Amino acid sequence: MWALFRPDIADYVQNGQIWMDPTTGKQIDLCPFLRLAPNPSGKNQTIYTCDIYLDRPDDCKFYPVTIKQMLDDECEMIEIQDLTDLKQAQKTLNTLMADSRPPYKLDE
Repeated sequence: MWALFRPDIADYVQNGQIWMDPTTGKQIDLCPFLRLAPNPSGKNQTIYTCDIYLDRPDDCKFYPVTIKQMLDDECEMIEIQDLTDLKQAQKTLNTLMADSRPPYKLDE
């Protein structure tokens, strides 16, 4: 469907893999549709927006599943306060993602 309706996105998909450089065919480290956004809070924290939010791939819709996954991926959306209490951060993430996926079960 992207090839028909969103060729700008389809250009970055190759052999079922997303975020492939259309010229080199190699995996891109950062999503090409993330844009740096102003931080209204004034805090020194980087904030990104998604240019294709409504048309984003399922991988993006369901990501992230775990805080550990965010840490391993060096996700730009992780917040400093998440690092101080990983269990609470996971509970918050489960709440935020409730409309996208089942909650990740925590080891209690």
